[in-house]
Amino acid sequence: MAFKRVYWLAFLVTVVGVMGTTSGLAQNKKRIIQLSGIVLGEDSVSGLPGAHVYVPKAGRGTSTQTNGFFSMPVLEGDSVVFSSVGYVRRHYIVPSGTSDFTTIIIEMVTDNTFLKEVTILPFPTEEVFKQAVLALNVPLNENGIDKKNLNAELMALMMQHTPMDGNMNYRYYMNQYNQSIQDQSIVRTNPFLNPFNWARFYRDLKQKKNKKVDD
Repeated sequence: MAFKRVYWLAFLVTVVGVMGTTSGLAQNKKRIIQLSGIVLGEDSVSGLPGAHVYVPKAGRGTSTQTNGFFSMPVLEGDSVVFSSVGYVRRHYIVPSGTSDFTTIIIEMVTDNTFLKEVTILPFPTEEVFKQAVLALNVPLNENGIDKKNLNAELMALMMQHTPMDGNMNYRYYMNQYNQSIQDQSIVRTNPFLNPFNWARFYRDLKQKKNKKVDD
């Protein structure tokens, strides 16, 4: 009888332990959530393409499409990292109790790096530079201006050969880019390959020959 009691007691303890372990695993199991959204930049309207969206601990992630859209499965409590070149990293923690399909909008902030000012001189030291400036003999008028620098021909020549600055390069690039976008939707034709143009050409030649004969 004592042996049977010990046996049943051990059996009950085992069953209770297994049930507790199963209940604990069920409570620790996290739901899978489909996280979707759009990543925006400070100067982007249609979205930031090529941004990285990933969960570092889980080792999974994706990239945004050309319009900034992304979609990936995550778990409750995951820390999702958003990163892109030139922008500060953003973190988003998936809250518990959220819906199975969640949509978010992430706005990235530009990562500005300000460098210290650097002065480049063609002299080894500042003292040597000062001596070279004092040794110059530049003829100036009463206002301290050299009239040779105001020569119209010299200024026009400088305008022709002076390279473009950053603003002008940007405007030139944007004009070329807009022109390439327009060229994608416009079919450019060669007038020499148009048979109607050749027909008009021959007709005009015949008319000119007839006028010469009549004259």
